[in-house]
Amino acid sequence: MSPQPQMAARPRGKSRIGLLAVAGAALVLIVAMALDTKVVKIGSAADIAPNTFSPAAFGEAEFPKVKAAIEARAVDAVTLAAAVVKDKDAAAKQYGVEPAKSGVATSSGAVISVKFTGVVGKGDSGVYDVAVEGVPSSVTIRMQTGPAIYGTDLRDATGLISFGQFVNQIDYQNAGSALNKETKKRVLSKVDTAKLTGKTVSVIGAFKLLTADNWLITPVRLDVK
Repeated sequence: MSPQPQMAARPRGKSRIGLLAVAGAALVLIVAMALDTKVVKIGSAADIAPNTFSPAAFGEAEFPKVKAAIEARAVDAVTLAAAVVKDKDAAAKQYGVEPAKSGVATSSGAVISVKFTGVVGKGDSGVYDVAVEGVPSSVTIRMQTGPAIYGTDLRDATGLISFGQFVNQIDYQNAGSALNKETKKRVLSKVDTAKLTGKTVSVIGAFKLLTADNWLITPVRLDVK
């Protein structure tokens, strides 16, 4: 009977050293990955991709520029009303920013910056009539004070913001909403908008001239006398 071949003894020492080396390398890799990992809070600035539009950041950065431009362009309401009653289209051309200039291909009516001082009348859902001396009674001036601010008048009033600056229509629309939120936060939040009836106010703002006899102003400045 032939002798059974004997199994060669495994070099246990070398095997353990190899396993330890692999484990050590894995541990080094895990530590390196942990050190290179940045914890980002959801919704924070770091959570926004570089090319992602942030309405909040846009509104905060652009509102001061828009406000200054509207204040610089604002025409007195008495002068504007006389021009609009005489020839609405000519007044729009002289004082307004046409939709094409602000990139709004689908909207109608020029956006005009205006200023006035008047007495606040009745309000409905934050929209108040304002009686301005010297403005014909046929022209109704209203201003919106919130809680919700509607429209894109602030975005379109200056010609400084155009559709071409944005990736898509959604971002362009959100830019308008962001400016409305800024005027609510920076301007309207400083006024008790629930108790304006009967008070005298000085206003600078913008509106879309859809009809000659009905203006809805979005304020960028509202001072209560």
